[in-house]
Amino acid sequence: MRDSDDSEESHAQWSGPWYLFPPIRNALIAAVIAILTFAFSIYDYLPVLAENGLYAVAMLFGGFHWAQEGFEELVGEYEIDIEILMLAATGGAVALGLWEEAAFLVILYGAAEGVEEYTFARTRASIRSLLDLAPEEARLITDGNTEMVPARELDVGDVFRVKPGESIPTDGRVVDGRSTVDQAAVTGESAAVDKQEDDQVFAGTVNQEGVLDIEATTTFEDNTLSQMIHLVEEAQEEKGKSQLFIEKFGGVYSPIVLLVALGLMISPFVVGLPDYWARRAIVLLVAAAPCALVMSTPIAIASGIGRAGRAGVLVKGGIHLENLGKIEAIAFDKTGTLTRGEPIVTDVVAFEGTEDDVLRQAASVEQYSEHHLGEAIMNAAADRGLEQTEVSEFSSITGYGAQAQLMEETVYVGKPGLFDRFELDVEGIAEVEELQTEGKTVVLVGTQSRIMGVIALRDEPRPEAKDVISDLHEMGVEVLMLTGDNEETAQAIAAELGIDDVRADLKPEEKVEAVKELTAKYEAVAMVGDGINDAPALAQATVGIAMGTAGTDAAIEAADIALMADDIAKVTYALSLGKRAQGISRQNIVFSLLVLAALIPGALLGVIGIALAVVAHEGSELLAIGNGLRVRRG
Repeated sequence: MRDSDDSEESHAQWSGPWYLFPPIRNALIAAVIAILTFAFSIYDYLPVLAENGLYAVAMLFGGFHWAQEGFEELVGEYEIDIEILMLAATGGAVALGLWEEAAFLVILYGAAEGVEEYTFARTRASIRSLLDLAPEEARLITDGNTEMVPARELDVGDVFRVKPGESIPTDGRVVDGRSTVDQAAVTGESAAVDKQEDDQVFAGTVNQEGVLDIEATTTFEDNTLSQMIHLVEEAQEEKGKSQLFIEKFGGVYSPIVLLVALGLMISPFVVGLPDYWARRAIVLLVAAAPCALVMSTPIAIASGIGRAGRAGVLVKGGIHLENLGKIEAIAFDKTGTLTRGEPIVTDVVAFEGTEDDVLRQAASVEQYSEHHLGEAIMNAAADRGLEQTEVSEFSSITGYGAQAQLMEETVYVGKPGLFDRFELDVEGIAEVEELQTEGKTVVLVGTQSRIMGVIALRDEPRPEAKDVISDLHEMGVEVLMLTGDNEETAQAIAAELGIDDVRADLKPEEKVEAVKELTAKYEAVAMVGDGINDAPALAQATVGIAMGTAGTDAAIEAADIALMADDIAKVTYALSLGKRAQGISRQNIVFSLLVLAALIPGALLGVIGIALAVVAHEGSELLAIGNGLRVRRG
């Protein structure tokens, strides 16, 4: 059984047809030689010496790759692996004069190993094919002129032009132009994203409408696409707990099988047991080799990690994909994760004039403010087509709001506490209490003598958040919110989304303690955040999931799972994929153990011969590979 890491290293770049893949090609050539030799032997067309010689040639072709691997592990690492069991079985069959059985054992094992290697090579190639999405040339702008240069020669700071329908060669920042860009290859987003000046774009994404001039922010080798591929390839080489246990088990199990078989093989000559025990020993070597068991997990894990990578979900190791399948509770940060991360105006209540009058006055005062609530108010006014009025004597009131001279009177925009200073009856305004109960931030607009209106703002939940929470509940996962925001706002958002438990007013260290409590209560806990502010809590969770990390090295490093898109729906996709990979791995393990439980007694009792053992052994391995590949459809 060839180790997956070595398999990928041997033929990782293979892109030709399957029948020319070297191990499979050699097995096919060996099969043709063996079948022809068998056909000629039926009619006695060949002398025994020539027949055995042709079978030997077939064995040399069919066993070249896996036998070489077995010798390297035995000599270099002092390990007795499955290849050594197969070599011992082949040698024993030849010693007993069973040339035909030996040849077909070598060929079928070689074919199964070839299929396994080819599967890993194609899994690796499927993620590396993402590089093909980035163009080989870029339209470099120099002194107002453009020239085509190799994309790999772009340096940070170079400005290049991308026309409609063209792919973007490397990560960059838009310096001129406006367009929509299809980012599906990198982030997995199904809808194109609007891009304008100062927006970030990624290598391999496709410009759809307008012309974009882009300043390179990375070289080709360091762009987001290359980084994704590198991370996925590294993750496919990292092993999960199940795989490590099985490999450790195999390291002890295989030598025991070999010693038992060798003991049975020499028993007729040492203790006078019947001759058929030597033949049974050879069958045992084939029957007891745990190929399907060793393959039960790595195929499913590698396929799952590759599939996730193509969907914009970077799983940073086999153990993390396994843990995704065990998640019983998931904790979300609120701001920027369950919500959009920026406040918007939700309500305008006018006590004087119209709602537009109140919003216009507030936006006029806030036009010189740098506060995020002021920006939200100005955006709301712009959305309604309201023009701001010129103001004078603007000043901010730290911790409360802002004021400005507007139409010969001073207008204030700020917290209810600001108007308490003026001894106005804020508590008597029913709308204020009602809006605050809904978890909204209330801003009053007025003067020192009267309140003209109320504006409510809230960091609204993402449109897909409620469906995501519902899907997680259907999967049997408890959902919690961990936030530094106030209790009232957190409870309002949680009630709207259907979240089970809320922990509010948490400092970063308190989030870590909350996650510790959860990990003590549940087998596996996931934490979802932005990957930077929530880094300690992400690290404490069984699985840390960072959102919207495309182009952000720090965010990718902070988590076990990196969602390239700012799309919370990818969380349920990741959990579903983990559960699917775990389920298929378990199916393969149970199936492999059942096969061993049937073949080993059959070999010792003489119920099965070499031919049946070979067919059952290699057939079970191919079935495990095929089942593992079903994760790709997850």
